Formats: sequence, structure tokens, C-alpha cells
Amino acid sequence: MNAEQLSLLEMPQTGPEGLAYDPEFLSVAEEGELAAAFRALPFKEFEFHGFLGKRRTISFGYHYAFDGSGLRHADPFPDFLLDVRDRAAAFAGRDPDALQHLLIIEYAPGAGIGWHRDRPSFSDVIGISLLAEARLRFRRKKGEKRERCALMAAPRSAYLLRGPARTEWEHSIPAMEQLRYSITFRTLREVGT
Repeated sequence: MNAEQLSLLEMPQTGPEGLAYDPEFLSVAEEGELAAAFRALPFKEFEFHGFLGKRRTISFGYHYAFDGSGLRHADPFPDFLLDVRDRAAAFAGRDPDALQHLLIIEYAPGAGIGWHRDRPSFSDVIGISLLAEARLRFRRKKGEKRERCALMAAPRSAYLLRGPARTEWEHSIPAMEQLRYSITFRTLREVGT
């Protein structure tokens, strides 16, 4: 048995505490309309401390820059995403105005995202997957070992990271085999929390 097979056997069947999942958040028609609209957006290669990633991104409301400047204002949310924002807020039990950051990511074949936690300036994270299934992997340190689990995020699904799923667990997505878009809404962390 190789290390990958062993790590899969060690994965719990349920996700981290604070993870919520809706496998049918969008309809097929909505997914197609959004993907078509995304093709017209001016995506830029993701830049992280001077390095360019394989995925391309665009932010609205706020943009987090990894050049040391941190969080700054960006263009307002596009009108065609306001209904999706409202539904994402309802899914998370939040007021739509609480979702102040919107990040759209284009994962071309070969693009993924490494292990990370979202920046401390954010609180709740709501992700919506389009076009391709993605393996959303989770890990956290538990004693001398790492505890691991994964969620297969189906096309048109939504997930929420809150509480321990957001603050204790890192997450990643391995390189995609086909084009995928993700819509990520974030709330801003309140001062003192």
C-alpha cells in the first residue's frame, strides 16, 4: 500500500466541523450563463509574492494583494452576480451586504491551489464550483500526525467554511484536468474577533 492509498484510508467520512455543503446550488442553465459571462472578464494571472500562478483571478468589492499591501477596495460586484451573492448569503445565514469580497478563479487544466488558510482579514468563506468536479482537500495537525479529509465539490455546488473548517484546517485543490471556475464570497473579519 502506497502513501496515497494509506492517506485516503485515514480520511474521515465527514468533513471538518463548520463545513456545510449544497450539491445543487445552481441549475445547469445558471451555470452555463455564468460561465459564458466569465469568459468576458479581464482575468489576470494570480500573483503571489512576485510569482505567477497557473490560475487566473479577478476580485470585486475588495482585493487582497500579496505584495504586502493587503486588503484594498476593488470594483463593485457585477450586477449579474448579485442574485448569486444573495443566495450564497442565505445559504450561509448571513445578510447579503456581509459578503463584501468576491473572487472568481479560472482553473485551466493543470491549475490547482496549494495548501492554505484564507487570509485572517476574512471570516466566512462561501465557494461555488462551476463546470468541473474538484477535490477540496482538508488537513490539520493532530499531535504528531495530520488529520485529513476531502470533499468532492460537484459542478454547481456550494460549500461554506466557518468556525474550525475555516480557522483550524488548511485546504487545497489538486491540479484540474478540465476547465473549472469558482466563485468565492467572503465576509470580512470584525475587529476584535
